[in-house]
Order: sequence, then C-alpha cells, then structure tokens
Amino acid sequence: MELKLFDSELKVMDTLWKAGGDLSAGKIAKILQEEIGWNRNTTYTVIKKCIAKGAIERTDPKFQCHALITRKQVQSYETGELIDKMFDGSKQKFFAAFLSDGDLTEEEIMQLKEMVSSMENA
Repeated sequence: MELKLFDSELKVMDTLWKAGGDLSAGKIAKILQEEIGWNRNTTYTVIKKCIAKGAIERTDPKFQCHALITRKQVQSYETGELIDKMFDGSKQKFFAAFLSDGDLTEEEIMQLKEMVSSMENA
C-alpha cells in the first residue's frame, strides 16, 4: 500500500472518505463531474491508479470502490514527508516554523496547549 497520493488521487479518496463507505465508480464519477468538472474517463483512470497503489479495493457488482486507507494515514504520511523534506526530519523545527507566524487565535493556542498537556500526561 502506497500512501503517497497525487492531488487527483486525493480528490477520489476524499470523495470516498466523505461518503463514509463504499461508492460505485459511476457515483464517484458523477460527484467529481459535478464538483470539479471531470469526465467519466478521467475519474476511472484515477480510480485505477488508486487501485494499483492499494488505496482502493474494487469489488463487483457495479465496480464498487472501498477505501483501504484512511485520511489520517495519508495525513500522517504527508506530514512526515513535509517534515523530512523541509525541516531535516525535525518536528521541533516544524513546530517552531508553524508557531513563528503568530497568526493563531487565542482559542487555537489554548487547544494546542491542551494537546501538549494531554500528551505529557499520557
């Protein structure tokens, strides 16, 4: 299973994740045609790429698609890639850069403090 997905593949996965269950390829194509203007062939091509990567499982009848990976798995992978690439693998450098912008609301700051506190107590 490969967690590195391109933007087009993420659009297909996002459609499945939002649905919260299995969708037919035809339904995915219809949703993406309405949302971003893709034609059916484009959607089917991207679905096949996701299947080849092990991100989607296809079952019959009606070409049912089932997500084999979660949004959280992809987010974790992508975050790790970003930290490795841009911050020499240092989470501390990543957080320092994130926090240095200074555009967090008081509520966001409190939520981050609560997250860190809960990690310390775990």
